[in-house]
Amino acid sequence: MVSGTEPEEATDGASPAERLRRSELTDDLSFLLARANALSLAAANAVLARHGLRVRSYSVLALAVDDTRPSQRDLAAFLSLDPSQVVALVDDLQGRGLVRRETDPADRRSNVVVATSEGRDVLVAARRDAANAERELHRRVTNDERDALVKLLRLLAFPN
Repeated sequence: MVSGTEPEEATDGASPAERLRRSELTDDLSFLLARANALSLAAANAVLARHGLRVRSYSVLALAVDDTRPSQRDLAAFLSLDPSQVVALVDDLQGRGLVRRETDPADRRSNVVVATSEGRDVLVAARRDAANAERELHRRVTNDERDALVKLLRLLAFPN
């Protein structure tokens, strides 16, 4: 640097955040998915905390409430989690009286996760709060755009 000169600054008057938003990275689908996911998780976790939940435990509880009777192995595969993580999530939910493990009648060596009535009640309130947080986060997205996005994300999330 030559003495007496100032560092070069952006000539367009844009803030650093605005300049970053114009970078080529914002055309990268994986980056956009990761950023949108991070924002969504943060918003959801903030409201789910009121119910003693986080996105992962909410997901386990929601699947148990839907009467899908998943095994812990099924939950791990569906949620892309390590089985030990699912055990810890189910242990926590069971300790709070929100789910219980039952022997799978189709395979007596396996347990399925079933919601309790208290778990169903907690999920109703948590689902309402999560939906409100999602609506707020995605307030600039129209209902038609949201429906299209859900359809596209399902194609990506469930390729088979």
